[in-house]
Amino acid sequence: MIDPLFWLGLSILLVAVSLTAVLVAALPALQELARAARSAEKLFDTLRRDLPPTLEAIRLTGLEISDLTDDVSQGVQSATNVAKQVDQSLDKAVKQVQKVEVSTRSVFTGVKVAWRTFTRGSRRSGDRLSGGQRSRQVRSTSNLPYQEEFSEEAASIEQYHNYTPELESNQVRYDQSNWHDDSDDVETVD
Repeated sequence: MIDPLFWLGLSILLVAVSLTAVLVAALPALQELARAARSAEKLFDTLRRDLPPTLEAIRLTGLEISDLTDDVSQGVQSATNVAKQVDQSLDKAVKQVQKVEVSTRSVFTGVKVAWRTFTRGSRRSGDRLSGGQRSRQVRSTSNLPYQEEFSEEAASIEQYHNYTPELESNQVRYDQSNWHDDSDDVETVD
């Protein structure tokens, strides 16, 4: 057999050739790895330089956005309060207009009734006749001149009596049961 030393030398030679082949094949990969490391180092330097100001700008933008959000929400609340105040003012104005309308209607009805009563009273005061003359005059007139006016007056009085406005809590409600109608002094023909 061949000497074992020979086999040992051959084995060492084959291992050295294999390691040389591996080193020759790995050399371009190691060069690319060195290039990638340099690029990564440049990237990290750029990030270290540019990232803190960018992060600070993002933080300031976030703060400004939150301030603007607060301002907008306060503006919305102010607009809501103004809208509520305008709505309340409109409600108060409507109530006041209704009160004025009721008061005006009451005054006009009172003036109308007073005017009719006054004109009817002045017509009667000139007709002061004795009982017999009055009955002859009433019988001679088949159509009473005041009958139509009286029915209009009674209708307006009835409308006034049936009208019940909304009263505030501090106003006094009058009892209508002791009101009397001035129709007692109207002459009727039997």
